[in-house]
Amino acid sequence: MFGNSFTKFFSTDIGIDLGTANCLVFVKDHGIVLCEPSVVAIIESTKEILAVGNEAKRMLGRTPGNIRAIRPMKDGVIADIDITEEMLRYFIQKAKKVVSKRRRILDPRILIAVPSGITEVATRAVQDSALKAGAREIYLIPEPMAAAIGVGLQVHEPCGSMIVDIGGGTTEVAVISLGGIVESKSQNVGGDEMDAAIIQHMKRAYNLLIGERTAEDIKIKIGSAYPLETELTMDVMGRDLLKGLPTTVKITSQEIRSALQEPITSIIEAVRSTLERCPPELAGDLIVKGIILAGGGALLRGIDKLISEEASIFAKPSDDPLKAVANGTGIVLQELETMSKILSSSSSR
Repeated sequence: MFGNSFTKFFSTDIGIDLGTANCLVFVKDHGIVLCEPSVVAIIESTKEILAVGNEAKRMLGRTPGNIRAIRPMKDGVIADIDITEEMLRYFIQKAKKVVSKRRRILDPRILIAVPSGITEVATRAVQDSALKAGAREIYLIPEPMAAAIGVGLQVHEPCGSMIVDIGGGTTEVAVISLGGIVESKSQNVGGDEMDAAIIQHMKRAYNLLIGERTAEDIKIKIGSAYPLETELTMDVMGRDLLKGLPTTVKITSQEIRSALQEPITSIIEAVRSTLERCPPELAGDLIVKGIILAGGGALLRGIDKLISEEASIFAKPSDDPLKAVANGTGIVLQELETMSKILSSSSSR
C-alpha cells in the first residue's frame, strides 16, 4: 500500500486527446493545460524537429524547400510513428511543467483516447510511441466513450445514450449503456475532409488554388450544413491556376454548403447506420435523451439541425465540444481503478 501511495504522489497522471487536427492534454488536478495543432515541422536533410504545435502550424504552406510541416496523424491513427513519438514527447514535457518539481520524479501514467475502430497494429503504434515519449504506463480508451463521459452522459446507467464525435480525421458515433459501447460506427471523415472539399470546390469553380489553413478559415467563417437565416459572404485570396498570379474572389455560404455536402452526408449515414442497429429498448431512450454532438465538427453551423432532421431525433452540441474527449480522459483519470472496465487496453514498461 505504501508503495502504491508513493507512486501516486511522485508521478503525474495525464490524459491525451491525440487527434488528427489537434492534441489536447489533461493533467490530473490541473485540468486541460495544452491544446495545440497536431503538426510538426522538420528539416528535410537531417530530420531534425524544428517546431511542434502552434508554431509548426503557422509554417504550413509557408516553408522553404528544406523545411516541411507535416501532420503525423491521419484518420485518427498514427501515419508516421517517429514523428508522432517526438510530438508526444514535446506535449508530455510541456504538460509536466505545470506540475511542481517534487512531483516529477517518476514518469507519468497516460490515458490516450483512440478511435473505436482502431486496429491492433495502430493500437501498438500508439502505445509504443507514448512509452518511448516517456510514459510509465499507457491506458487506451475509445474516443466516443471519453467524449460521452466528458459531456456528462451517465454512461454507467442502464439506459441508452448517443454521442457523435466529429473530429479532424474521423467521426465516431456510439450508443452507450451500462459502461459499454453497444453499437458504434467509426467513419474516416471529419474536418479534414471538409477542408479538402472546400479546396476542390475553389479549384473547380474559380481555378483558385488555396491552402489547408485558408480552407479551414472558410469553413469556420461561413461554412454550414443547413440553410442560414442570413447567408454569408467572404473574400478569399489564393493563386489563379490559369494566370499563376495572386487573386481574390468573393464566395458565399450557399456554395460552401454545397461543397461540404459529400462529407456531411457521410456523417449523416454513420448516424443512421448506428441507429438502425440499435436495440429497440435503447432506441426509445435516445428519443427521450437525444443525440449529443462533440468534437470540432459540432461547431459547424446547422449540423445539429441537419442531424435532427435526418435522424428524426433531437441533436444538440455539447457545451464545449472541442474539449469533450480531453475532459473525459480527465474524469476517468480521477477514478482510474474503478473505471478500468471501460478502457480498451493498457501497457507498461
